[in-house]
Order: sequence, then structure tokens, then C-alpha cells
Amino acid sequence: MSMEMDTTGSDVTAGGSAASVAGEADGGGSSGLVLPRLALDQELAERLVAGAREGDGPGLVGPDGLLAQIAGQLLETALGVELTEHLGHELHGRSNGPNARNGTTPKTVQTDVGPVRLKVPRDRDGSFDPVIVPKHSRRLSGFDAQVLSLYAKGFTTGDIVDHVADIYGSQVSKDLVSRVTDAVLGEMREWQNRPLDRVWPVIFIDAIYVKIRDGQVSNRPIYVASGINVSGHRDVLGIWAGTGGEGAKHWAGYLTELANRGIGDVMIVCCDGLSGLPDAIETIWPLAQVQTCVVHMVRGSLRYASRKDWKQVAAGLKTVYTAPTLDAAETRWLEFAETWGEAYPTIIGLWERSWEQFIPFLAHPGELRKIMYTTNAIESLNARFRQAVVRRGHFPTDQAALKVLYLCVKRKDKNRSNPTGRVPGWTKILNALVLAYGDRIETAIK
Repeated sequence: MSMEMDTTGSDVTAGGSAASVAGEADGGGSSGLVLPRLALDQELAERLVAGAREGDGPGLVGPDGLLAQIAGQLLETALGVELTEHLGHELHGRSNGPNARNGTTPKTVQTDVGPVRLKVPRDRDGSFDPVIVPKHSRRLSGFDAQVLSLYAKGFTTGDIVDHVADIYGSQVSKDLVSRVTDAVLGEMREWQNRPLDRVWPVIFIDAIYVKIRDGQVSNRPIYVASGINVSGHRDVLGIWAGTGGEGAKHWAGYLTELANRGIGDVMIVCCDGLSGLPDAIETIWPLAQVQTCVVHMVRGSLRYASRKDWKQVAAGLKTVYTAPTLDAAETRWLEFAETWGEAYPTIIGLWERSWEQFIPFLAHPGELRKIMYTTNAIESLNARFRQAVVRRGHFPTDQAALKVLYLCVKRKDKNRSNPTGRVPGWTKILNALVLAYGDRIETAIK
């Protein structure tokens, strides 16, 4: 295969615009090098692709595939440029010192297009330390990113090994996949202990259950706290593995941890109706308004309703929590109770027991209510967690579960609601917060 070199870009400089080529070659990092620009003849490219499709030439992927060959030539060219910069003279040029080129070493690295065979250039005294393909590295960072993305979506190590074999035609070991994923543990610990803003308008706390094998497989709670700061950015504040049933004492410890990491004032804490939880919240943040989460209440109600009635029950409850005033909410609740009380008395009891913790947000304007009962942020995160948990069945340890859920939090999906990001329409919401909480919010903004 021949490739035409554009010699206009062959000089080695630092920080130039073509450094992005090096970034792409090593999986997104920046080496500070400008690589020669490669121009593949269009007619040649079309012939090669046509041959790959018809079976007359190398396939597109795999160790001997077209993409691997192109990637290999690009990486070898980049390595050659790096060695030239290291030695200070061109190939076949006069050396300025005792060090010089000393042949090549064969090496295979895992990349986004599959395994790529390289001839890595050497220098005589062994001081050459390439950036594009580091010494002792058997995979480029793009490969690691692919593994972590699959792991975050719930793929097991065995699933990932099979996926790499099917897509790229190469074999990687389960041990390699485990090492790639374990590399995030340090990052996860730093994330779990990072400092937090002092003021948070809204914090959501929730718990999901995962199966963990500790002698025997059992359901264990994973506690999750997320929030929205005064700049209107959603963030997941922490995830913790519990030891038994969800309880207010557990939450008191985790919320204290958040306070120790910097959170000094919270306007609204949305939670489920767990007994003792409001007292725990008010002990840590005395001025916080504890709001029973509408999402939890609706979800809990549907557990007691026949599936065929879910749509109507949910619609009836929506008229209650979207009522413009408390009086209107009470009127709509009486209508709902009259309609469904005989069929589902348990739902009626659930709401009546939680009514005092449910109604506080009705005193706020619509913009502020929306972030208190909207399902987007909570459901987006829970959907990711459920996807990862269901695919895997159970986890061998707490740490394994937390590692997967952390990667779920960090994953960014295009054109979808993500656990982190800016809340739409934040300016109107911020104005409503300032009217409701005054200096507590204004001081944080300044």
C-alpha cells in the first residue's frame, strides 16, 4: 500500500495546529508534536475499500485489515518524527553526538481499529522515550476508553473480551480488561472525596439495590446523592455502598460526609418518606426544607396498582402535584381518592401519611417546583444504573459495584440527558430561588 506524503507539513514544531493529529494517534492526548500530514489518494482509497468489500484485498478491520495498516503507517511515521526530534537530525543525516538510530523493534498495540503491528524505531543508547506509543505500552488510550465505556454500560469482562474478538479480530485477556477498569479506582476515590460548593439549592438523595455476592448473593443498597448548584449545574455528589436495609442512620453518616466536604447550606432536600430521615437532614442543615420526592411517591403508588391502570393513576396523581395552589391540590386529591379509593386503598393511605411532607413545594412558583419533582435527572441516572446492574446480574464485591456505577456517572451520551450538566431555563429558576431564599442564595452567587 502506498501513501502520498504532503511535505509541506513535515517540520517538527511544538504547539502548532497540527498537534491534533498526534492527539488522535494516541487516543486523544496531546504530545506537543506536529506530525506530517498524510494524504491518501482518493482513487486509491476507493479501490482499497472496494477490494475489501469484495474479498480481493485486505479486510477493513483485524490485524491485517486496511484500517490497521493505515493506522500502523501513521503511528510509525509519528514515531519516526519523535526520534528525529530526540536525536536532532533527520534520517540518514549527520549525528550531532554519539547517539544515533539503531534499527527497529516489532510491537503490536491494541487500538480503536484493532491490533496494529508496528516497527518501533530505536536509538543506540536507549534514551528514546516515545510519547505516541509509550515504552512497554501494549494499548493506546483510545482502547482503554472503549473498554471503560463498555464496562459502564454493564458489559462483564467476559463480554468485553468477546466484543473485542468479534469486532477487531483480536484476543485480549480478562486480566487485561480488569487492569484497565481497576485503573479508575484511584480516580474514583479522589472524586468521592473532592471538595464541594458551600451552597446547594436542591439536593436529591436516593437508594438503589444491587446484588452483591458476600458469601451468598444478597440485595444491598447503594446510596446516591445528587444536586444542583447555584450556577445551575447538576452533579452527582457521592455514591456509597450500604451494609443492609436503607436507613436514616446510614443517611445521617453520608450527609455528614457531604457537610465535611464543604456543603454548609441546602435550601431543599428531596428524599423518600424514610422514617427518621427528616430529623437527620435538619440536624446537619437546620434551614433545609425537607421535601418528599414526588417521583418516589408516584413510583410507590404504581406498585399497588394494576398495570392496566398505571396510565390513569399516574395522570390523576399528576393533577395533584401540578396544582397551582395548596387548596387546588387538596381538591384534586379528594377527586382522585373518590375515583380510586375503593380499588386501591393502599395508595390513598400512602399519600395521606405523606401529605405533610409532600405539600411544602406547593408554596413555590412553577419554575422552582419543576426542579423539585422533575424526573429527568433522577430517572436518567437510575436508568444507567439499572442497565449496568441488570446486564451483570450480581457483583463480587462492593468495590466492583461502585466502580461500575461511578463509570455510569462519568459517561457522557450525546443527545441524551446526562447525570451532570446545566439545567435548562436556569435563569428563571434562579430568580425564583432568590425570591424564596434571599441572602442565602445571593451571597453564594456573589
